Amino acid sequence: MIVRETNLPGVKLLEPEVFGDHRGFFMESYNARTFAELGLNHDFIQDNHSLSVKLHVLRGMHYQLGPKAQTKLVRVSAGKIYDVVIDIRQGSPTFGKWQGFELSADNKLQLLVPQGFAHGFCTLTHNCEVQYKVDDLYSPEHDRGIAWNDPVLAIDWPTSTPILSDKDGKHPVLADAEINFVYEG
Repeated sequence: MIVRETNLPGVKLLEPEVFGDHRGFFMESYNARTFAELGLNHDFIQDNHSLSVKLHVLRGMHYQLGPKAQTKLVRVSAGKIYDVVIDIRQGSPTFGKWQGFELSADNKLQLLVPQGFAHGFCTLTHNCEVQYKVDDLYSPEHDRGIAWNDPVLAIDWPTSTPILSDKDGKHPVLADAEINFVYEG
């Protein structure tokens, strides 16, 4: 597995080793020992799987407040997404900065999104399946979000008219969002 650093400290792009032949391919998307050897020590306890049937479905920008914050390991098993991460750790030199990544079933890249970052994605194909591991359970009372179209963040989404859930259409801008993450250097 190759680990690539990103512009946001702590966020990592992972490239698994893929073994292909005339039948298809095999890869390990997660191996606790390999991750530990790479310094990625997360105890993932829940797997999530979403299907977005239409192009330009946008899910985000989500996070859970501490003490129920989640680290996520995101990958695409069908289709292609534009995946976005925002640093929401108060005091961080990259607070309010975002970075986007193209994840797809073809490129097999995975994104490690640590606690203290908001996360969301927009589908670039129909019938897009996204799977992700988390290191804490879903907690509705800690569930929060940031507006996908916050003008200060100015995220360069692949569409200006995404398909949103009611909940995702009502998130506040970052300046008004409830955040309890503090940058620890």
